[in-house]
Amino acid sequence: MVGQSGQERPVQIESISGSGRLIDIGSRMILRLPESASAAAPSRGQVAIEGTVAGKPYVGMLEPDGLRGHWIDLTGMPEIGQEETIDFDLHRCAQWPEPTIPNDMHDALESEKAAEQQWNDITPMARWEWVRWVGATKNPVTRAKRIEVTISKLLAGKRRPCCFDLSSCTDPELSKGGKLSLPHITES
Repeated sequence: MVGQSGQERPVQIESISGSGRLIDIGSRMILRLPESASAAAPSRGQVAIEGTVAGKPYVGMLEPDGLRGHWIDLTGMPEIGQEETIDFDLHRCAQWPEPTIPNDMHDALESEKAAEQQWNDITPMARWEWVRWVGATKNPVTRAKRIEVTISKLLAGKRRPCCFDLSSCTDPELSKGGKLSLPHITES
């Protein structure tokens, strides 16, 4: 959170705890938070988090599912195992980590120094929003256009993408129409 001085100021750290069910979607393993845990999140959008998942340290993002809930990506965490349900104890990070900038977006920023300067001036949270917006499509033509628009808007002094639903699921591998694509789960 930025104060009137423009400096980052500490924010209250909320606790989000509970148990959730692991879900495989394609090659990805995610944990969708139960409704009660997701309701404890400070936002319906993306939230920087840290804590433990199945007793193991976790730092990452609480991602919106487009259904008023959240999920976290556990892909690549082999120590989690294949338990049906796992416990989590997560807390909102006081400061947002830097996003990984896709190569094509990075190259475009480097080629336009004024846009890169604006990029460096915005908050990490705003940079996450730009990266999410650019990455929210499978279509390479649409992606290239979004990078072009990003550069143009940064050059115009814009700090965030316009008209972007921050509560939608923007991972194109896991979503359809802005909603998390959940496999049908039967109770045993």
